[in-house]
Amino acid sequence: MELKFMNRAIELARHGMETNKGGPFGCVIVKDDTIIAEGFNRVTTENDPTSHAEIVAIRAACKVLKHFQLTGCEMYTSCEPCPMCLGAIYWARPDKVYYAAARTDAANAGFDDDFIYHELNIPHKNRRIPFIRIPNDEAIHVFKTWIKKENKVNY
Repeated sequence: MELKFMNRAIELARHGMETNKGGPFGCVIVKDDTIIAEGFNRVTTENDPTSHAEIVAIRAACKVLKHFQLTGCEMYTSCEPCPMCLGAIYWARPDKVYYAAARTDAANAGFDDDFIYHELNIPHKNRRIPFIRIPNDEAIHVFKTWIKKENKVNY
């Protein structure tokens, strides 16, 4: 069964690439042995750097499920997820993720996300894009209010 779903993810990657709709990445999300959402890279056609295959598929699956988490679902991606997609996957909480190509294969094709993994361990001020904190008590107050909020939806 897994091979069928992985083949579909790879087919989507090929489709996105061959139709010039994005890079060579595809993803499907499966629940109860049925594909409920698909995605392929659409960064260049949508002018959206977050439109990676996994993100597109996660957004579509959440609409289908009418929920912000993918509990009970499995993801099949044509390539090991980048750091952004990895974060989104953890927030979405699928049960499992299967991938075909490794991130080194993507790097060999010109998609080198390795620098992002390294940036995470560098002090904020030394990153390629510096991150500068502007402390503000009101920002902390918002979190304190959240902690006390009784009708919040935890995620």
